[in-house]
Amino acid sequence: MKKFVVMAGILLVAATSYGQKKEIKKASRAYKSNDIAEAMSYINEAESLLGSADADEKKDFYVLKGQVYLADAGKTDFEKMKQSAAAFNKALEMDPGNKEAETGVQQLRAALVNSAYSDYNAERFDLASKKYLTSYEVAKDTIDLYDAAQSSVQAQNLDNALKFYEELLDLGYTGIKKEWIATNIETGETAVFADENARSTNMLSGKYTNPDERMSTSVRGNMLKNVAVIYRQKGDNEKAKRIIADARQENPDDIYLMNVEADLAFEDGNIEKYNELMEKIVIADPNNPDLYYNLGVRSYENGNMDKAIEFYKKAIEIKPDFGNAYFNIAVAILSEERTTVEEMNKILEMSNPDYDKYDVLKDKQKQMYLEAIPYLESSLQYRDDS
Repeated sequence: MKKFVVMAGILLVAATSYGQKKEIKKASRAYKSNDIAEAMSYINEAESLLGSADADEKKDFYVLKGQVYLADAGKTDFEKMKQSAAAFNKALEMDPGNKEAETGVQQLRAALVNSAYSDYNAERFDLASKKYLTSYEVAKDTIDLYDAAQSSVQAQNLDNALKFYEELLDLGYTGIKKEWIATNIETGETAVFADENARSTNMLSGKYTNPDERMSTSVRGNMLKNVAVIYRQKGDNEKAKRIIADARQENPDDIYLMNVEADLAFEDGNIEKYNELMEKIVIADPNNPDLYYNLGVRSYENGNMDKAIEFYKKAIEIKPDFGNAYFNIAVAILSEERTTVEEMNKILEMSNPDYDKYDVLKDKQKQMYLEAIPYLESSLQYRDDS
């Protein structure tokens, strides 16, 4: 009786294995015939019988599953793309260097990156980040992790952005790569192509000249800058300062980095360092109205009204329709009004009011209004209603 039970078990395993092989073959034929719906059906049936399969059969199954799910995903079905990625990863775990799986991974990466690019342009930044990350996890190309980080910043998912940037920095990623370039004859601008073949194809159009190669610039400084800004937004100013120091060493003339460092110095009450940095920024970018506007805001916050008005007027010189700068000049002019009114009220509350002094203060108040009114009118004329 025992022998009969054992034999029955062997026959059951053999039957299951045969059924699994049969479903895989059916799925393969359907996939090659481009009947993806039928291939999906057979793949799902085969997966339920996978437990009895040997290693080679499982490897073949996962390769085929990756191919079928990728084909069924089209350009938009992210869930099926993730299923495809998991299947290809499983196949490569079992058989590193498997050519079919590697080809499938490259096809999957192209689908994910193209789809993520479309999402990014449509401002679906969180979904773009997830697709870039999936591409990185399956294809191991660090540029995809960089794009996932950049998309996470746009999505305001700072925790993910920070995690991705720090992983890239730990890996020594710089983004430096060979670029194939040519000059656009009509605009005179340099065009960058995906690869040498793409450039060669475009050269045939007659729209480009001067084909050449170059190495792209490093993005390490940009990553350090973003990491520092994220830490600052998260309230960890000490860590932000350490990272800014590293970033400034690599990009000493980066105006944005200098601005972040200046803001941190101001928040620490280090006005001397703040002024030193702002002087460097002005020298580096003397025709930037926003820069002078921000200097005006900082001077106002620091209680230096004359300096604030000077910076706001400089911003208006560069950008005559700068509504907010006109408004802030009026605010700075009227900054002493409250104190003036309080002094006037105190005089009136006295048993023997000094009306001469009161009249001087009232005239001072009137002059403030007269000086501020033109700037308020200009601020209304140029106000931004967006």
